[in-house]
Amino acid sequence: MAHRVADIGDTIDPDADWSLPGWLYTDPEYFDVEMARVIRPSWQIVCHASDIARPGDWHSIDYLGESIIVVRGDDGVVRAFANVCRHRAMRLVEGASGCAKKLVCPYHAWTYGLDGRLTGVPMRGDYPALDMAKNGLAPVDVDIWQGFVFVRLDDDGGPSVAAMMAPYADEIAPYRFEDLRTISPARERRRAVNWKNVGDNYSDNLHIPVAHDGLVRLFGASYAIEAEPWVDKMSGQLVERHSASSWENFYQRHLPPAPHLPDSHQRLWLYYKLWPNMAFDIYPDQVDFMQWLPVSPTVSVLREMAFALPDDRREMKLVRYANWRINRIVNAEDTWLIERVQQGMASHSYTLGPIGASEVCLRSFARKIRERIPEARLHRAPASGWSRKP
Repeated sequence: MAHRVADIGDTIDPDADWSLPGWLYTDPEYFDVEMARVIRPSWQIVCHASDIARPGDWHSIDYLGESIIVVRGDDGVVRAFANVCRHRAMRLVEGASGCAKKLVCPYHAWTYGLDGRLTGVPMRGDYPALDMAKNGLAPVDVDIWQGFVFVRLDDDGGPSVAAMMAPYADEIAPYRFEDLRTISPARERRRAVNWKNVGDNYSDNLHIPVAHDGLVRLFGASYAIEAEPWVDKMSGQLVERHSASSWENFYQRHLPPAPHLPDSHQRLWLYYKLWPNMAFDIYPDQVDFMQWLPVSPTVSVLREMAFALPDDRREMKLVRYANWRINRIVNAEDTWLIERVQQGMASHSYTLGPIGASEVCLRSFARKIRERIPEARLHRAPASGWSRKP
């Protein structure tokens, strides 16, 4: 199993050989600090640009108590706004997606254009303090990378999605992300785990040969990991030896050629985890996206979507189904693992554990957490109120 880590800076992390301590996975006060310093300033995927192709098309995402909508304007521009009326804070739209010529509040019928401007207020003269120009929808940062639409709640000067993915731009180019289309809309699964446990497990290389028999049958010893400053990469080549598992065997034998991919990628599975809580699973047959959105210190929501290039071949449709069956088992195995790790993090007996030299992705993630929250270096939780002290 290969592993590689990129140079991520000149400073030395004194805690580089140690995991993040267990209290970071259960403590409510720390959770609030982490949301402010890590999740709010980070990009979160909403949808593919093709999902909002026409003026008025919109998609939404809810996290950290916020509801955000991305909408394509009459001018073709994609914008993002808080899904909150400026009058009495009513939500403007419900659900995951829709289409509207204008955004009308269902409470008092305040009306907004697709560019966020406040354009209509019933009994407008009844509001002495109202300034129409200053009461448009609250804008939210939006970034479109390779056809995917991202938003972030706060801007701390962090990198764009393109900058994060720059080390792998050439590698993913053949997959034609901008031409992908949604084949499975966003679905959500609630899990009794801290969000970091999901990401830690995603980038953990050492558990593959122990806990995922199916991936071992598919990849053999080819599974490899590496860490760039903002992205972890995992990969595996399908072996020629056919699996005894029916769906794995079917996938191996019937995976059709992908004309847009080079020979080196025809039987390659790629995984990219973007800082701090998103991942692309890239297969010859399709591209899956997953993010793990924090709900509380011990609860997360897994939000997943699947995309593919248009392909009407019957074998491609069957192979995509086989892919889903294979990964459903892998996901169940991972859920069993991380729920028990979460329980262990709550034990007073656990502080932190050593990280192996090969665990380059876990090292990279832990380093970035410690850089943003110095208290993350403490082995046990400090006295309550630490986050409010000068």
